Amino acid sequence: MGAIHEIVFDCEQPAELAQFWVNLLDGYTLREQDEAELSRLADLGLAPDAGQVVMVDGPGPSICFQNIDGRRPDNNRVHFDIVATDRPSEVEKLKEVGAEIVRVLPTYTILRDPEGNQFFLIDNREAIAA
Repeated sequence: MGAIHEIVFDCEQPAELAQFWVNLLDGYTLREQDEAELSRLADLGLAPDAGQVVMVDGPGPSICFQNIDGRRPDNNRVHFDIVATDRPSEVEKLKEVGAEIVRVLPTYTILRDPEGNQFFLIDNREAIAA
């Protein structure tokens, strides 16, 4: 159905937490925040300025560290972003097996698994570019 695209950490200090994980995980490095990366983050509705979002790449899924001020009890601190080839139909399949839709946005849908854990079903890069 899909593949893990990113593992996302909501945190207070993205740069510090990203560096911690880079030091912990073999083969992972901080992603350079060049103009292309800043544009990609902005297209996703993320505020990449001032270290609000820091990406880490390696041999497995990318890891995203994003600043979230304060704790929200309805929100996971860590969630998967799952890339989908046909997001609307895959959302329907997930609903049939117990997922709940939290919010639908232009390039991704926020869902909860049967125990309430959030995950994001995101469009593939080609769909986002279109």
